[in-house]
Formats: sequence, structure tokens, C-alpha cells
Amino acid sequence: MEKFTEKEALDYHSQGKPGKIEIIASKPMSTQRDLALAYSPGVAVPVEAIAKDPSKAYDYTSKGNTVAVISNGSAILGLGNLGALASKPVMEGKAVLFKRFADIDSIDIEVDSQNADEIINCIAKIGNSFGGINLEDIASPDCFIIEQELKNKLKIPVFHDDQHGTAIITVAGILNALEIVKKSIKKVRIVANGAGAAGISCISLLKAMGLPDENVVMLDRDGVIYKGRPKVDQFKSTHAVDTKLRTLEEAMKGADIFLGLSAKNVVTPAMVKSMAKDPIIFACANPDPEILPELIEQTRSDAIIATGRSDYPNQVNNVLGFPYIFRGALDCRAKTINEEMKIAAAKAIADLAKEDVPDEVVAAYGGERPKFGKNYIIPSPFDPRLIRNVSAAVAEAAMKSGVAQKKIEDFSAYKDSLAARLDPSVGFLQNIYAQVRKKQKRVIFAEGEEESMLRAAIDFKNNGLGTPVLIGSSEKIAQQLKDLGLTLDKSIEIHNSKDEKQRERYTNHIYKRLQRKGFLKRDCDRLIRTNRIVFGSCMVDLGDADAMVTGVTRTFSDTLENIKYVVDERPGEIIFGLTIAVTKKGTVFIADTNVHEYPTAENLADIAISSARVAKILGFTPRIAFLAHSTFGKPMSERSIHLREARDILENRKVDFEFEGEMQPDVALNQKFKTIYPFSKLSAPANILIMPAIHSAAISTKLLKELGGCTLIGPLLIGLNKPIEIATLRSKVSDIFNMAAIAAFSSDVINYKKN
Repeated sequence: MEKFTEKEALDYHSQGKPGKIEIIASKPMSTQRDLALAYSPGVAVPVEAIAKDPSKAYDYTSKGNTVAVISNGSAILGLGNLGALASKPVMEGKAVLFKRFADIDSIDIEVDSQNADEIINCIAKIGNSFGGINLEDIASPDCFIIEQELKNKLKIPVFHDDQHGTAIITVAGILNALEIVKKSIKKVRIVANGAGAAGISCISLLKAMGLPDENVVMLDRDGVIYKGRPKVDQFKSTHAVDTKLRTLEEAMKGADIFLGLSAKNVVTPAMVKSMAKDPIIFACANPDPEILPELIEQTRSDAIIATGRSDYPNQVNNVLGFPYIFRGALDCRAKTINEEMKIAAAKAIADLAKEDVPDEVVAAYGGERPKFGKNYIIPSPFDPRLIRNVSAAVAEAAMKSGVAQKKIEDFSAYKDSLAARLDPSVGFLQNIYAQVRKKQKRVIFAEGEEESMLRAAIDFKNNGLGTPVLIGSSEKIAQQLKDLGLTLDKSIEIHNSKDEKQRERYTNHIYKRLQRKGFLKRDCDRLIRTNRIVFGSCMVDLGDADAMVTGVTRTFSDTLENIKYVVDERPGEIIFGLTIAVTKKGTVFIADTNVHEYPTAENLADIAISSARVAKILGFTPRIAFLAHSTFGKPMSERSIHLREARDILENRKVDFEFEGEMQPDVALNQKFKTIYPFSKLSAPANILIMPAIHSAAISTKLLKELGGCTLIGPLLIGLNKPIEIATLRSKVSDIFNMAAIAAFSSDVINYKKN
């Protein structure tokens, strides 16, 4: 599991705007006319229309794409009943996931009551303002009562994710596991340890899919729930069986499936050994499972294992379900989320794990293409096909079961619209992190005494990405850490020029490179003693570290000049800056943002080829546009000619990616112009933009960030023969962290020349 300090968690939630969400206007608000239409007097028109026909609220307001995430804080994660207000960070987090994975707007509501009737009345009074209600972290048995009563009172989807989200993902995984071991759901025997909301919902859904009642033994903290056991509530008693079994140890003997949603370490290796052949073990207690997978594997090799953790295969993660279930339910205006819709979601998730996986998933699994089998029975949360497959299946089930109020006529077009809602490439940084964790590197944070660099190094270590190597004074770094409320960890390395053997080795190394460029040996020694960029570059160039991030105390050009004292260009390439811009409409690469003031046509062609190479490594299909103020000759200028010549050079080189130009940005990025220029060779909007000059590239990226609200990553330093990245002077801690991760990633996937 990823590690972090309490202070880091608090800083994350408090820095900048407190919290994790904000509301932005979806319509223009720049003129007096805009304000008149948005509010008084123009707003009166949709008000009157909705008063006459309430269904018009879906047309004139955000109701149809808004979900309320509601809790009373009585069962917060694994923390227990901490009250309504304490649940707000979790509810905001849920709202963020709705937006990230399904483009659903959410608002969190915390109800300060422990009385089920009060909560029901509160939500019932406000419920029709939303397209759906997601109940969260409400303790059992109130969660069952509240959900059922709200379903009766409201004609919108009401969904308690702790119950049904967990159930849907669990059932999907169990269905696939049963297929692998060639067992039937109608014949297997299941032991379910944990009779809370999630456990009961999982068993209920499995029974709805064919599991016989008598084949389930359910346990709570008092043991087996058997017929006649006193003081068992109505929800648990539904799953009581006539049995002489009383303990978990007794129940596990001969069982085909163990489903754990209880507490850590309650299952022993002996219990696992007593199970039937090819056992299926879902140990899903969080953060620590009922039994560690390592212990299961030491006990027997035929088990299929799933947990709730991301650091083991087959993670039961609710984010695979709830965003897409609500997406489908909202799109067909379902009155409820019924059993048919849950079953459809479970089957769609299960089926997706059997398909060939896309590049985004390959990256998430560390470059290894996972295949359907005992270590891949549940899809990756970063599989971009989830929204298309699961949401469509849910909407179709709603229509067939008669709870949809809006008919989707063309499901093929609907699936395409779902895929277009999100850019699956947004998750590529998470995919990079996943791969770096599998092959951890020693990464230099060159300006080790700088607070931002030091914080990024700590984050790098705590996220399990590798070993940070700081360059600086041990005393100053220790003091800086103390000032930040942190201590110097033994897993963090500190290097400096006090090591005479290391200093002499590095001095000799650069003297060989620079002696015919006006440098004396004492000049080289001075560089090693005083210049951390040069010192760190020597470490990477000579293999004493895997990668480096630097640049927070100097300009990009000065930093690059220092690096080039030590490191060569990649053979056949030129050095340039490539910025990744992640926008709501997609992800684009922009070059050259930092090195070549006025690149020649040959430079532009080289930059395009290298950009395409990097895009492919990061999981993108490159489509390159050479940008100019003209489009295909209108109006023509000297800079446009260079871009046209660059395109011609690529034609002659017979490259294996799409490219076009010269063209203006709107033509490159908007497919509607395809009708005006049908001869364009771009099959879809460009995702790599080659700029005519450094000033246009630098200005464009900064405008995108400040006015367009996009996220910029980089600029990546492309064309260097070693994995070194430059974080710019105004970089935030997260920027430095991302650059370090990319440098570590590059050190493993790019073939650099060895010294």
C-alpha cells in the first residue's frame, strides 16, 4: 500500500483551495446578456416550463447529470462512527471519482443524524433535485432501511455503494474464477465471513444469479448464522441455514469459496488447507485482508486470490462499478437501480476481463500484457472500455426491465458517446507510477536542499516509486527536514563532493569531454564541487544512479547547458522540449517548447519523429500536426514554408504515423473541418502539435494552463542520451514528483546508450 504521513494527507486536502471539489459554470458568464439569461429575468422561462412539466428539469438544469453523495458518517471507511462532518472528505472524494471516471457531477451532503427516519425524511425532501442518490458509509442495519424507504419514496436511482458496488465487483470476479476452475455457481459451497452491508449484498446478488440458499454459510462476529440463533436481525436471518457448524474453522472445511468482508488475520493457513480443490479466496477486509496472499500461496498453489488492495492482483475496487452504473442509469433516466441492472453490470465487468487488454492496461501492469486467468479475473480500473461496456449494459437492462423513462434508440452511437465523454489517456501518469513501482529506480533530486525538491523526494519514496538520491549537505538537508516536521529516512541517499574518490572520478570524466572546449582540469574540479547539476549528471552518466530530476534553481536553458557538459544527445536525434497538456477534450503533446528558437524544416521533422516515439511509449497513437498561422497555403509565409517542407521530409522518410500540415490549431484539433479539407491525412484530431518556433510553443502552453485550465506535464527533455528531466523554476512539488516518475519510467523503457 502507498505510504504517507498524516501531515502529507492534511496538506493535500488543505493546500490551495481547501477540499477536493469546486463548482464551475457550464455556460458563458462574460456579458450582461449572459447574466440576464442565466439569472433574472431570463431564468423565469425555464422555471415556468418546469412548473408545467417537471420532466423538463432534465432538459433545462443539471439534474440529469448530478448525483448526491450522502452520508451520516456512521460507518466511515474502516474508522467507524465519527459523525456526519467527519465523513465530508470521503464524500468529496467520491464526488471526484464520479467526475473522473464517468463525467458525472456530484455534490456531497452530510446529514447530521443517527436516526434512520430523520435521514429518510431529509433525503426524500431534497431528492428530486438530483438525478440519483449515492448513499455512502451508513452503518448496518440502517443502510438497508434507509435505501429501501427512499426507493419507495423517490423515482430516481438510489444506490448504497458499500452494499451493491462491492457486491457487483465481487460477483464479477467470482463468476470469472468459477469459469477458470470449471465449477458451477449452482453447485459450489460458499463461506461468507462478515454479515454487514457489503457481505449481505454480495450473497444476495450471488443468490439472484443462481447460488442455492443452502450452499451458503454466513458468519458474523458471533459465529455462524444458523436457523434458530437468538438476537439475529431480519437482514442476517434471511441467510440463516440449518447447520450444525458454529465456527469459521468448521465452516471452511471443504468449502469452494471463501468471501471475506470482515477483519484482518481471521483466516489461518490451516483453514485454507482444509478447503476444496481449486479454492476461490476473496479476502477483502481493508486495509489488511483476512489472510495475506503470500500465506495462501505458501499453503497451496491452486487457489485463486482476490483482495481489496491495489498491491496484489485481482483488486475488488468499487470504482469499477458505481460511476458506470450511475452513468447508464442517468442516461436512460431510470427510476431505480434494480437487480437486473446490477446483474448486467457484474456480467459486463466479468466479460471485460476476458478481452484483449488495451495499452493503458498494459502500462498499468508494468508493461506485461495481462491475460484472463487466475491473476487477472477483474479488469483494471484504468481500462478505458469500462464506461462504454458497463454503462451501456446497465442502460439496456433498465430498458428491458421497464424502469427506464428515456429510450436509447441507437446503442452503437450511445457507446461511442460514452467513450467520447472521457479521455482514457488522463490516467497515463497513474500507469507510469504502476510500472515504476514494479521496477524501482534510484532517482537523483539534484537540488536536495530546496524545500520543493526535498518534499518531492519524500513523496517519491512514500509512494513506493524507488530510492531518492539527494545532492547537498547532509546537515542542511537534515535541518530542512526537521523544519518540515520530517526525519531523515535511511532509505534516502545523500551525496556530495566531500567524497574525494567520487569527486576525482567525476572530474576525470568531464575533463575528457571538455578539455578541448577551453576547460582546464581545475575548472572541471570546480564544477564537480560547486555545481549539483553537473555532479548529478555524472552520477547518471556513469551508472551511479538511474535517473535525475533537476532545474528548480536555474532557468531551463542554463540547466540544459550544465547537463550537456556531461551527457550527449541520443544518436540520430536532437534535443527539444515536449510538453504534455491534459485538457478536458483530450491529451496533446506540444513541441518544441524550450530549446530551438527557430527550428529548420529538418529540425521540425526530427522533432516530429522523436515526439511520435515518445507518444507511443506512453501509450498513444501519434497523429502529428505542423501548426502555423496558415492552413494549406492560405496565407503563405516563410515560417509556413518551413512547416510544409518538414511535412515533405516526413513523406520521404516513410514514417509509420499520421502527420499533416501546415495548418491552424482549430483545423488540427476539430474534426468538423474535415469536411472542408477532406484530403487531410489525419483520421482523428491531432494529439502532437509541432510549433513553428519556441516563442509560439511557450506562449501557447502557458495560455492553456492559465486560461484553459489544463494540466501541463513537463516539458519533457527529449533527445538526451540519459534519463534526465528538467523541472522549471516555478514548479510545484507535484510537478517535480511527476518529472521524477517520468525519468524513472524512461530509464527502464528507453534504450539509452551505455558508457
